[in-house]
Amino acid sequence: MSNTDHTHLLVIGGGPGGYAAAFLAADLGMDVTLVDLEVNPGGVCLFRGCIPSKSLLHVAKILSESREAKELGIEFAAPKIDINKVRSWKNSVVTRLTGGLGQLCKQRKIKFVQGRATFLNSTSVKVQKTDGTETQISFTHAILATGSIPVNLPFAPASPRILDSTTALNLDDIPSKFLVVGGGYIGLELGTVYAELGSKVTVVEMLPNLLMGADRDLAVILENRIKTHFAAIKVSTRVTKMEETAAGIKVTFEDKAGQISTEEFNKVLVAIGRKPNSRNLGLENTKVTVTERGFVAVNAQRQTTDPGIYAIGDIAGDPMLAHKASHEGRVAVEAIAGHKVAFEPAAIPAVVFTDPEIAWCGLTENEAAAKGRPIKVVKFPWGASGRAITLNRTDGLTKLIIDPETERILGVAICGVGAGEMIAEGVLAVEMGSLATDLKLSIHPHPTLSETLMESAEGFFGQSTHIYRPKRP
Repeated sequence: MSNTDHTHLLVIGGGPGGYAAAFLAADLGMDVTLVDLEVNPGGVCLFRGCIPSKSLLHVAKILSESREAKELGIEFAAPKIDINKVRSWKNSVVTRLTGGLGQLCKQRKIKFVQGRATFLNSTSVKVQKTDGTETQISFTHAILATGSIPVNLPFAPASPRILDSTTALNLDDIPSKFLVVGGGYIGLELGTVYAELGSKVTVVEMLPNLLMGADRDLAVILENRIKTHFAAIKVSTRVTKMEETAAGIKVTFEDKAGQISTEEFNKVLVAIGRKPNSRNLGLENTKVTVTERGFVAVNAQRQTTDPGIYAIGDIAGDPMLAHKASHEGRVAVEAIAGHKVAFEPAAIPAVVFTDPEIAWCGLTENEAAAKGRPIKVVKFPWGASGRAITLNRTDGLTKLIIDPETERILGVAICGVGAGEMIAEGVLAVEMGSLATDLKLSIHPHPTLSETLMESAEGFFGQSTHIYRPKRP
């Protein structure tokens, strides 16, 4: 038997966007109900994505640095990897963070319902709870935050040897030969983990280059490094067939010349992208518009075509990033509260947590070229950075995209150690409409990698201390 409850705000999905929205709404005094399948908030990012993958990437970083310390005169014995302890460490991080979110949920007196919600109409949902019972919840406002799911290869056989971004994090074992299908950030991050743990990793990408979303001068730095860590990189190559064998997965490749080849791997990771999780939500029972790609159409306030329902995060459109979802969640709640607000960021940062890291925000060179927009690009190679040299990591690059007329900073991109941390300064510069002069005159601590941002700005005027460039005409 079902019962019916009413809540002012119903949030469906407990990921970074969903719980950020629920928490802010509660802080603003709203009656909030949060529905999610997990026992605590966190979503894909925390349970099966961002956090566990970064935990494993930290392990990979330790292994890489211990190996490369030989160049500095320090030599360690070959590491002994206890995969069970590595897995336990990763799981403990997830448990600690999700448990903390559960406590914050209780402290804010948010009603948390563990289950799956389906819209009955524009003002109510049915929730199939994980304990087998069913309930109905009516609402004044609702926020959809159901995220995204991995895209699968239709011809891939159902096999535990074929992994997606979720199952690859389980670390059931370390395969000797590991294929990554997809040269985007998910595939390269997880490929890095498995390579450092001992797998011979091959990456196959159907497009001409890896990380097609990043500017080529950044991606090539990463490519040059992973070539020394991965067994092989196949670009402009399609996977056309997979067959399970007694020992693994037999994969058929076709390159751009039409040449066919086969190779057998112990396990295969399919990381060819994600798609919005908008199906089976009962949206057909509402006035919500779903696009051909499966995204929910929203306005600047993240309001759907059904006025009482909002959508945020992966389901509301690209880019599919946790921090974008969190910001959208806060915008939606502010709009529901009657505040004047809009989601109109000038710079959403993107970070690829490989080694080296790649990060960018604002306008990229690729985007400027596509739009025919005139720009001035200034670059500072890390070979001229004292801090990079002390770290023995001179393979980095910092660059600024600048409007040649106004001298406004339009975009920032960094490839190198700690790029993900450094990009925050770039986001601030773009959002505030900073000029190259502003960044040039901001005193940065020495010796740090952050100085490369300042020296890039100096380079715009032909005044960089540590590299020589002719003065601007």
